[in-house]
Amino acid sequence: MQPISNLHQWDLSPAQAKQLQKTLAGQVRLQPMRKQPRCVAGLDCALNKAQTAIYAAAAVFSFPDLKPLETAVVRLPLVFPYVPGLLSFREIPVYLEVIKKLQNPVDLFLIDGQGIAHPRRLGLASHLGLFLNTPTIGCAKSRLIGTFDTPPLLKGHFSWLYDGADKIGAVLRTRSGTKPLFVSPGHLCSFQDAVDYTLACCTKYRLPEPARLAHQAASNAKTSAAF
Repeated sequence: MQPISNLHQWDLSPAQAKQLQKTLAGQVRLQPMRKQPRCVAGLDCALNKAQTAIYAAAAVFSFPDLKPLETAVVRLPLVFPYVPGLLSFREIPVYLEVIKKLQNPVDLFLIDGQGIAHPRRLGLASHLGLFLNTPTIGCAKSRLIGTFDTPPLLKGHFSWLYDGADKIGAVLRTRSGTKPLFVSPGHLCSFQDAVDYTLACCTKYRLPEPARLAHQAASNAKTSAAF
């Protein structure tokens, strides 16, 4: 089972959550990954139509050959309101539950969300990384904050994402001729790690394979009447 720290409680107001983000951001460590991962997991979630329940999925792949090893899905009631910049307080509780179901130890998590590319430098991937003490990368489909130069249309090209003078991520072309991903280090990895491992997990699709399979699993769970 993946070790999970008891980082904090969840019964917080939005104002308390924002203050906690500022505190926790100081604990995030950006550094080159110490070793190549053997198992990589993608995480994604989906809400039911009434927005009363949240489904999280984890898809684990071997690395670097990207063979699927396992997939898990969990459903929880949705309790935290939607507040811009506080997505992690809605999603991390269900992510922690689905991670508890995994049989394979994961060395790197790719998460549909932001890492440090966040107004308080604690997006979903950074916040979750502190709970797991494991390298995390945010692979978001859209920009939350920051400015950038549009990268060339060929796969593998990227430009850095900045918030003022601060580098906060990369705008990465993971498939030629398609919209880029907004990739940022979450915890225990570097900017270059975030770019390199995201690309290494992409095959013929825009999303990295672990994140793509997790997205499918969460969407299927949401639409299944039996779950």
